[in-house]
Amino acid sequence: GGLDGYGGEGWSMGAALRAGPSVGGARWGGRRGGRANARGTQPVVFARPVSARVLAAMLGFGAGVMLAATAFSLVIPGLDAARALWDDPWIAGGVMVAGILAGGGALLWLDGRLPHEHFLNGAEGVDTEALARVWLFVFAIALHNLPEGLAIGVAAAKDGAGAAALAMGIAIQDIPEGLVVALALRGAGYRAGTAALVGTASGLVEPVAAVLGASLIQVSAIALPWGLALAAGAMLLVVSHEIIPESHRSGHEGAASKGLLIGFCVMMLLDTALA
Repeated sequence: GGLDGYGGEGWSMGAALRAGPSVGGARWGGRRGGRANARGTQPVVFARPVSARVLAAMLGFGAGVMLAATAFSLVIPGLDAARALWDDPWIAGGVMVAGILAGGGALLWLDGRLPHEHFLNGAEGVDTEALARVWLFVFAIALHNLPEGLAIGVAAAKDGAGAAALAMGIAIQDIPEGLVVALALRGAGYRAGTAALVGTASGLVEPVAAVLGASLIQVSAIALPWGLALAAGAMLLVVSHEIIPESHRSGHEGAASKGLLIGFCVMMLLDTALA
């Protein structure tokens, strides 16, 4: 399935962590998310219809997974790392607050400055006419997946088990995300194969960002709580600004909300079981 490992035993979590606890685990987690993204595009290729209600529930589920992942795999470990560095709890908490606000604020700033597209909306930004439509899609997808990959990498630098739970949660969330992107491309007039290919490309940024995040955190212990907080802020912004509004766009808010609750609980159980 889309949540299986990659390339046999060589890409198991244990093997990856033995090769290098931070970078190896980050690479494993990023590849898992990328493959799940590709799995999500398959209904478009094989013309299997997905109702608007099911799609809303899937997006809500993904939002719940990401919210739980942010809380249990990023914020709580970040607070633990900050308290280990600074005895004053106010300083530790302040670092996390500053990092969360900076991570979310940076992504929100990019959202206002760079032309991109929402999943099922038209282009926005002043320079969209200067870019080919397909590259707008590719850029939008990459921007959306960047914080997820960084979050996996930062979590891998802190704790292998926590990174495994986070990677599994993001992979679950990536399946409906890949589907929505492919459906948006199909709605824009692209052929099924092209839609699936570009939707799959949305996952390519995750392993790269994951390795980058883990590598940066290895430079300094002080970077760990900051990295976890920045990733948490970016993830919260993505959920609030993109995924939840998209899950409500079709008018199936109830299905989306139920999916969110279930997704949150599933990710909480995963994080507890793998901790």
